[in-house]
Amino acid sequence: MHTSRTARRIVLLAALVTLLLPAHAFAYIGPGAGFAVGTTLVAFFTAFLSGLVAIFLWPARWLFRFLRGRRAHARARVKRFVILGLDGMEPTLADRFMAEGKMPNLSRLAEKGTFRRLGTTLPPLSPVAWSTFLTGCNPGKHGIFDFLTRSKQSYLPALSSVSIQGTSRVWRLGSYRIPVGKPSIRLLRHGKPFWNVLGEHGIFSSVLRVPITFPPEPFRGVLLSAMCVPDLRGSQGTFTYYTTKPATEGEYIGGERIHVKREGNVIRADLIGPENEIREDGGAMRCPFEVTIVGKDEVVVRVSGETHRLGLRQYTPWVKVTFKAGLGIKVRGICEFLLLRIEPEFELYVTPIQIDPDKPALPISHPSVYCTYLSKAQGLYATLGLAEDTWSLNAGILDDETYLHQCLETDAERETMFFDALDKVRRGLCVCVFDGTDRIQHMFWRYIDPDHPADDGKTEGRQRGAIEELYTRMDDLVGRTMDACDDEGTVLMVISDHGFNAFRRGVDLNVWLEQNGYLVLKPEGRGRKYLAGVDWSKTKAYCLGLAGIWLNVRGRESQGIVEPDEAGKLRDELCEKLGGLRDDSTGEIAVMRAFNSHKVYRGPYRKDGPDIIVGFNRGYRVSWEAAIGQPTDCLFHDNTKAWSGDHCIDPKLVPGVLFCNRKIEDDSPRLIDLGATALDMFGVAVPAQMDGRPLTVADSDGTFPSNGRPDGSHGAGVSTGSTVEKASGAA
Repeated sequence: MHTSRTARRIVLLAALVTLLLPAHAFAYIGPGAGFAVGTTLVAFFTAFLSGLVAIFLWPARWLFRFLRGRRAHARARVKRFVILGLDGMEPTLADRFMAEGKMPNLSRLAEKGTFRRLGTTLPPLSPVAWSTFLTGCNPGKHGIFDFLTRSKQSYLPALSSVSIQGTSRVWRLGSYRIPVGKPSIRLLRHGKPFWNVLGEHGIFSSVLRVPITFPPEPFRGVLLSAMCVPDLRGSQGTFTYYTTKPATEGEYIGGERIHVKREGNVIRADLIGPENEIREDGGAMRCPFEVTIVGKDEVVVRVSGETHRLGLRQYTPWVKVTFKAGLGIKVRGICEFLLLRIEPEFELYVTPIQIDPDKPALPISHPSVYCTYLSKAQGLYATLGLAEDTWSLNAGILDDETYLHQCLETDAERETMFFDALDKVRRGLCVCVFDGTDRIQHMFWRYIDPDHPADDGKTEGRQRGAIEELYTRMDDLVGRTMDACDDEGTVLMVISDHGFNAFRRGVDLNVWLEQNGYLVLKPEGRGRKYLAGVDWSKTKAYCLGLAGIWLNVRGRESQGIVEPDEAGKLRDELCEKLGGLRDDSTGEIAVMRAFNSHKVYRGPYRKDGPDIIVGFNRGYRVSWEAAIGQPTDCLFHDNTKAWSGDHCIDPKLVPGVLFCNRKIEDDSPRLIDLGATALDMFGVAVPAQMDGRPLTVADSDGTFPSNGRPDGSHGAGVSTGSTVEKASGAA
């Protein structure tokens, strides 16, 4: 009997690989419900067998890689290539702070080697830019055009970079549902990362937190995924706010409010976990916790067998939490608690519950044990792709200081990983991307823009110097990186994927489309989210996401009305009308240019993105409402959120930065060229499918190779100018 029960349990555990519920997710725009996957006994057993095989085969594999690596490095002009990514670093601020003597290390790097503006992508959004960086291809080849795409059937938004689909076959055993078969967790980004190409030639790589690497792909090296790694609930980050305050109307984008009761000095509540997919009507799994008030400004939090004392405005360290699905099956995550207030009302904030790197419920690293290695080496760390909770600051739950704590903590965790990689990888590629530059500028730009509507001068806990402190802190990071890369055989590049600017006014493109006769709403359809209020039988075009506008094409969209042979003319018409769109209340041009994506991009996936890419002027961006398909009654809106800076504008206006410890001959380098440059420096031929071309980088003695290439040939370098093709990252 015992054996029979054990066998049944093993079957159930094996089936739990599909603890999964696909739905929408909104990344920067706001998370939706998602999915969660439980680890299984089968996975552990498979990993165990794989480990045994690896041990027995290790000597032969080591010898093969050693010989292969020696041949590869014999052709290289460099021992090590290090790329330090500072997401969103703005070149004009770098210029300013260097001139003021506040960034001595970057000044030293520029003087010794190179400082250039770095051409970004169209649109200059992080998932698009970093996908272009790592593949060396324009979006028409890698297929990422925004954080979001839309369902052609339902018009609902979905993440553009990953597809999650569970098995459709289920065995029923009483109240249990046993999935049969494996789920599909599929990376939608196409193209081969340049470190995969290096690996094919025997070059080892360490890749840390580069966006759009989830789920991780196998290659010769180690990788920790970043942007679009979900939380344990499957969203792109859902915080929870517990309070005794009476419920108020409205909702929090990116989080939820839970009303709790105080019983004497004790508050009891539940953490909300993933859906329990193995039980009929299982609902969300829950993990109970208890808060005991032990003083006027101190509490004790008890959860999953752990106890933490917590003072006012203090975070716990990362806390392990366990959700029980039944039959001994558990899903584990990590989170942090922040005590906001005890009196007169109790208020507690909990970060999004993230994947536990010690027992990951989803694949977040390559090899799979690498995330656990990092945890054992340095302690628990944030695994969520967008770990800094911008929505809580927008909602006023966090203030500047408590939000900034998350940014600093996340960067500190990454710093430990980065220097560990620099210490261990003496030959090969090291890439690490830091997000703090992006997240802090998004939320604190209002303090360096005197005309910003979000800065009323009354915000409590103001961090007006946060951006300047950020740049000096990143300069210190660069200085320590330079010290770790002081050998002549190392090329160091410090880059950003795009720059930054103010976001003062939002443009509701759906209102513009409505005003110009391209979009029609149903009666009482105004204000409904996710395009639910649109009359598709009369609508030719619509806005969803941050990048631009989609046509409602017959045979492509489920309710399309635009004939395919008329779509090209309509795209050109919209581009012509949108270009130069003026904000009458300010007198400023809101849209610099609009691009026909079918003419801009090249490649097999160029038709998968928005039909029109909108290049906004400085200070403007698509409105919050338009991004989620919620038509308002006004074309322009003041942006009064803490999220006050952005880069979703014309790419000419937000180039990134390129610093290098060696001289670079090219005057107009592009982000798309960096992968090809790394390949070239290691003596690896650039694949034909890459659009990027190697930059001409000096040798360690300061001289350039003959005719720009070690083999005497002319590298394609970079053309100058500002054509649409260059703006898009196309060749």
